[in-house]
Amino acid sequence: METKVSAILLAAGRSQRMGAPKPLLPVQGRPAVVRCLESLRDSQVADIILVVSPEGGAIVEASGGFPVRVAVNELPGSDMAGSVKAGMSLVERDATGVLVCLCDHPLVSPDTIASITSAHSRMPGAIVIPAWRGRKGHPTLFPRLLLEDLGTFATMRDVIGHHNTEISILDVDDEGVVLDMDTPEDYRRILDQYDP
Repeated sequence: METKVSAILLAAGRSQRMGAPKPLLPVQGRPAVVRCLESLRDSQVADIILVVSPEGGAIVEASGGFPVRVAVNELPGSDMAGSVKAGMSLVERDATGVLVCLCDHPLVSPDTIASITSAHSRMPGAIVIPAWRGRKGHPTLFPRLLLEDLGTFATMRDVIGHHNTEISILDVDDEGVVLDMDTPEDYRRILDQYDP
């Protein structure tokens, strides 16, 4: 079976705990959204959908150097599933897998993304979740058909829970899969460790 992966990069959150738009925070000299897009591009994922809120113009502008298509989540206070639903409307029809990426995980390496997409080619029916030293992280790759009926699930955790027999954990040597930027403390930790 020939497989093809599309990526949905979620950047529609309100960043309430951070107090500033997380996708625009600088990491290694570039906005976090750009770091995420660079990793996707360098891992050879060609179809990328960026999901923003109605106020996400600055995020779209920062992403201008990349061939992304933009979806708007009109309900930015919704769960992550709301943004994935918005992105799914633009996913190419021949995609067999959808990589759900988070802008607040800007340090995931291209090699890790390539390993996840490679796992999809071997196991096209599996939900592939990367793990670093036993800790599950992001991004998660879903068979596209599992995301077609998102309307029946309130959260992405519900999707994973409902399909828990189809989960494949992929061990990776990349702390970036578990390093998120939810709070100013998280962000400072990332800068101290990876952005000297």
